[in-house]
Amino acid sequence: MPKITRNSKAPTSGRYSIALRRYWSNPLLVTGTVCISLLTLAALFAPWITSYDPYSIEALNRLKPPSGEHYFGTDNLGRDVYTRILFGLRVSLLVGGAVTIISGLIGLAVGLLAAYYAVCDHILMRICDGLYAFPSILLAISIVAIMGPRTINVIIALSIVYVPSIARIVRSAALVVKEKTYIEGLKAQGAGPFRIIGLHILPNVLSPLVIQASFIFAVSILTEASLSFLGAGIPAPAPSLGNLLLDGKNVIFNAWWMTVFPGVCIILMILGLNLLGDGLRDFLDPKTKKKRHVKKNKKTSIGRRERNEPDLTIGS
Repeated sequence: MPKITRNSKAPTSGRYSIALRRYWSNPLLVTGTVCISLLTLAALFAPWITSYDPYSIEALNRLKPPSGEHYFGTDNLGRDVYTRILFGLRVSLLVGGAVTIISGLIGLAVGLLAAYYAVCDHILMRICDGLYAFPSILLAISIVAIMGPRTINVIIALSIVYVPSIARIVRSAALVVKEKTYIEGLKAQGAGPFRIIGLHILPNVLSPLVIQASFIFAVSILTEASLSFLGAGIPAPAPSLGNLLLDGKNVIFNAWWMTVFPGVCIILMILGLNLLGDGLRDFLDPKTKKKRHVKKNKKTSIGRRERNEPDLTIGS
């Protein structure tokens, strides 16, 4: 008889092809990925994209409108706005990425411990509730005011602010997994808590963690811009998007480009990250998308019945 050989790569390649098809069939995920990728590439290659120095002052070229020499015009000190936006993207992505990683790791640890140990749950969640009692922007301003307006202090302040939201998401997902029958079976077999948490609970909470992290990234960028606009964030003359809006506030009627272009850049980043988060939610949890589709079909069916129209919904 001919010897039958199994191709172990076939299932893997099949999973990759299915994942790629799901990715390209998700317009939110594709749009968000493209938008954030373009902005990230522009920030990384900023020194090669523009030839101007974001800190150089040219008093003779102050408040010049957009032209072929200065694409986004110049500010009140003669600095190229296009260059400062590109370098401001670096600051925003740095702060957003650092806050997302730090708050994600701390929130993950807090959520897992609170879900598995009742004592930790009472202590850690009460601390999170206390942090939730303060508005995020006011809490961030208070922490930065105590520590001083520096980039590292802004990152620390925003990380403290957004740890409770991630901890709650992780805790709720971990509590669901903890009540599963196989977790009780592992405990009966003598499995230790760290093995149960690390090998069985942690993998099941990564999907909601990744989705929440994308929204934390967006909110961190927006909050950093707000702090810088209020004078409590990235110190001037660093090319932060919030600082660019602050510089253009006093000359908004004479030099509209100083506020419009940085504002549009912030909008594109927040929009891209929100689209990415919504797309990841549908990609990692197809049941959510299916539930929305079924709910939409039910509403359409009810509307047709009220208008005495024939119901053409599949499965009705």
